[in-house]
Amino acid sequence: MKSDEEVARLSRELGIDIAVDLKGFTEGSRTGIFAQRCAPLQVNYLGYPGSMGAEYMDYLIADKTLIPQESRQHYSEKIVYLPDSYQVNDVTRKISDKNFTRAELGLPQTGFVYCCFNNNFKIVPATFDCWMHILREVEGSLLWLLEDNPTAAGNLRKEAELRGVDAGRLIFAGRMPLAEHLARQRVADLFLDTFPYNAHTTASDALWAGLPLLTCSGESFASRVAASLLRAVGLPELITLTQQEYEARAIELAKHPDKISEVRFKLERNRLTTPLFDTLLFTRHIEAAYTAMYERSCAGIPVTQIEIERFLPSR
Repeated sequence: MKSDEEVARLSRELGIDIAVDLKGFTEGSRTGIFAQRCAPLQVNYLGYPGSMGAEYMDYLIADKTLIPQESRQHYSEKIVYLPDSYQVNDVTRKISDKNFTRAELGLPQTGFVYCCFNNNFKIVPATFDCWMHILREVEGSLLWLLEDNPTAAGNLRKEAELRGVDAGRLIFAGRMPLAEHLARQRVADLFLDTFPYNAHTTASDALWAGLPLLTCSGESFASRVAASLLRAVGLPELITLTQQEYEARAIELAKHPDKISEVRFKLERNRLTTPLFDTLLFTRHIEAAYTAMYERSCAGIPVTQIEIERFLPSR
């Protein structure tokens, strides 16, 4: 494997104009390549939900839900604003044709199914407190979680009991191939997002599968991702701003079947007609972003904020 220095040198020799870091400060990152200025323009995008705080990163690609104008001061990079959501999605992702039954998935035949397929480490005590309050308020409801490992599952069951909730109301799902994982989500009624670190790809998976997602939006990049996705799919009514509002909405949707049915119908109608899953439209937007960066650089214009105008939908 080439060293950071060797990769940076090779990039400069090849004349790369824009280098994009898709990892940031996450496992397997190679920030040393960017620290040695591997390209005239260096961009922080997608993998790390926040500012890298590094002088060698020029731009961060985001949207105005993720980073409102009043929050720009907290980012060392200049923001490139895409017109809808910053997150790219592949509209060709296959969803299995298999129609899972509740029994096949280890779920009881009755009861409102809340779910969260985020990694267990995103479940902080305040979020779990909130979920347990929701379960106590909605008789017969269930919480369907991803099983990261048996220890985590056991601990979550124990914590449920300590909060007055029967551990049997927590059902754990093992991992399975993506197409089938997407299909099984249709059995759930509502995805409960985590806070302060939202679902990211997991949120897109749920929405792509047709499963509504309820989020609580905060002040940080990582706590506003699900809100970005929901706005881009035309479901802003599933964005809350406080834990109390989040709890009340989750309970309301479970106790009023007509309301959750209306939300599911709206998601199904919007799924292929709104920007979130319009891959061609997103491609045009991000290409316009890179073109704007490059043209400004060629013209000797200092790195500054860029706002990309919305193109017409591709369908």
